[in-house]
Amino acid sequence: MRIRDALESDAEALAEVTGRPADVLVDTIHDRTVRVAAADRDEDRNVGSGDGDADPESGNPGAESGFDAPDGLAGFVAFDVRAGTVHVTDFAGTAPALDRLLEEPKRFAKREGMDVEAVVVDGEERRADALEDADFAAAGPGPRFEGRATTRFRLERDG
Repeated sequence: MRIRDALESDAEALAEVTGRPADVLVDTIHDRTVRVAAADRDEDRNVGSGDGDADPESGNPGAESGFDAPDGLAGFVAFDVRAGTVHVTDFAGTAPALDRLLEEPKRFAKREGMDVEAVVVDGEERRADALEDADFAAAGPGPRFEGRATTRFRLERDG
């Protein structure tokens, strides 16, 4: 798997994953830093060889993890900077992809001397687990999102 910058041509695949219109994802790609985890060509031919999230019968590298991996993408992360904090604004993917993808905003924050935050809708356990696996800690309630309660996760620059 390789991590690369998202391209406009990834917008359709990301729209499938997020349920948002492709033009919204094009704007996200333009307005934020968006990285995608792309399966290597060998991984495309040998789905199910090692990451534990693959479903060899479906040919989908993320089927068991709840991530419907379109067009060879194993995941994505979007982030930006506001008020001196790196904000992870969206992410999804297989567990191995998220392990690698969440390093991107962490690395940027470390280089710039900033903290990192993310907000997860309560009940989205896979997303909360991915953040905790990446050393984020629950830091209390976040803003309501479409009427749903959220939890704010934070990674302190000194932590």
